[in-house]
Amino acid sequence: MTVRVLALVGSLRAGSLNRQLAEAAVKHASGDISVEIHEGLAEIPFYNEDIDVEGAVPEPATVLREAVSRTDALLLVSPEYNGTIPAVLKNAIDWLSRPYGTGAITGKPVAVIGTAFGRYGGVWAQDEARKSAGIAGGTVLEEARLSVPGSLTRFATTHPADDTEVVTGLLQVLGQLGARANV
Repeated sequence: MTVRVLALVGSLRAGSLNRQLAEAAVKHASGDISVEIHEGLAEIPFYNEDIDVEGAVPEPATVLREAVSRTDALLLVSPEYNGTIPAVLKNAIDWLSRPYGTGAITGKPVAVIGTAFGRYGGVWAQDEARKSAGIAGGTVLEEARLSVPGSLTRFATTHPADDTEVVTGLLQVLGQLGARANV
C-alpha cells in the first residue's frame, strides 16, 4: 500500500528554494511513498473562529482540511523568516488544528524540513513548526529532520533534486514518515 504524504510549503515565492526542496521530495519518493505538494495556502484567510463555523468555512480552508484528511502523513517545508516560521505555514497549522482535538492534523505523522541561507539551514523556524504542529495534534517525528544551510549558494546552479546529500536526507525523512503512517 502506498503512503500518501502531503507537503505544505511555507514559502509562496514561485522560485522558492523550499518549494524546490518539496519538488525534490515529489521526484525522489519511492514506490511505496508518494508526495504531493498542496497548492493554495496563499488563499486561506488568517484563522478566525468567527469564520470557522459549520457552513461558512472558507473554501480554501476546507480544501486544505480535506486534503490532509485524505493523506497518511504531512511534510512541512519551512524557510526561516526573521528567525521563525512563516505566517502562511503557521496559519495552515492553525486551520488544521480545529475543531480542537479532532482537527485534520490530529494523529498524523509530521516531519519538518527546510533550507535557508544562514549557516543552520532554518532550524529555528523548523523547531517552531514542530512545536506548533505537535500542539495542534500532529504526531511530530522529532528524529525526521533535514535542515540545509547556505541555500542561496548551495542551490545557485543545482536544483535540490540533483544534490545527492539532500536527496539522501529526503529519502531518510520520507522513510521515517512511511514507517509511522497508519495505512
